Amino acid sequence: MAETGIARSDVARAPHRLTAPQPAVTEWSAQDVRRRHELVDAQAVRLGPPTPTRAQRRAWRQRRTAVDSRVTVVVDDVHVTYRVFEDKRPHVRDAFTGHAYRRYREIHAVRGVSFEARAGEAIGIIGRNGSGKSTLLKAMAGLLPVDRGRILAHSEPSLLGVGAVLKPELSGRRNIILGTLALGLAKREASEQVDDITEFAGLEDFIDLPMRTYSSGMKARLHFAIATAVTPEILMIDEALAVGDEVFKRRSDERIRELQDAAGTIFVVSHGLDGVVDTCTRALWMEAGTVVAEGDPAGVVARYRAQMADEVRRDTTQRRGARMRRATRGQR
Repeated sequence: MAETGIARSDVARAPHRLTAPQPAVTEWSAQDVRRRHELVDAQAVRLGPPTPTRAQRRAWRQRRTAVDSRVTVVVDDVHVTYRVFEDKRPHVRDAFTGHAYRRYREIHAVRGVSFEARAGEAIGIIGRNGSGKSTLLKAMAGLLPVDRGRILAHSEPSLLGVGAVLKPELSGRRNIILGTLALGLAKREASEQVDDITEFAGLEDFIDLPMRTYSSGMKARLHFAIATAVTPEILMIDEALAVGDEVFKRRSDERIRELQDAAGTIFVVSHGLDGVVDTCTRALWMEAGTVVAEGDPAGVVARYRAQMADEVRRDTTQRRGARMRRATRGQR
């Protein structure tokens, strides 16, 4: 008994483990085994990695709630305003009336936004188009000036998007080296990252082709893979998770969880509401440059969906009424 590593006391306490009846064994033929292997392979190609189990999802939720108390980003009463010039053809009379200059409109994109972000958080920012989500990220990354308020960061934020560095006429392999060099890696480290980034983006068959031949989804996958090749303390993702197939979405979700484990702070701007609920620990709902709601992703997304559904119903009713009025006037 000692040779097997099982103590006598263990056997005495759990005799049912030795006396419990064994389940009947089903014998499969070689054809059955081959058929089941084919089904498993087909499902792996179609769906990618297996769906997480309930235990894995429970562990992820517990891990997401374990947020470090260290504050990494502070946004304090931030206002962002920029000018948009009209594309209007000038006339000769404008030179005599004093209107020869180009007119512009001031867009107040962000209005008094304030919040704090802590290490280990993944914050999803949702809202309709034109609500100020991307403008807020650019201001936090230092790409847009702030008219009023202040933004404090523990380290330099990394906005997902090395598009300004990548060159469409170069191959994907050379663009990976350029992008990783721009992120601060040494040349040897950048060369070592090529294979891993190529595999993560799923571009093994296209990596030596010019990037101008890539589809929009392939470019977005390559951008995401390059930007997450390093582990920044503050990462900002703008609409990059809305593209790609099911396999890439699962890979990107797992990569975001790895960044969370590294005590990083992640901001995700996305219209994929289900992805925000599954990935983020907190959600911000922006409307017309202001934060309408903030809190648990499931609750904030539910409120946002309810309001969007109500607006769709009102819009449908108004358009139906307008069509009926036009039909009535036509009959007259």
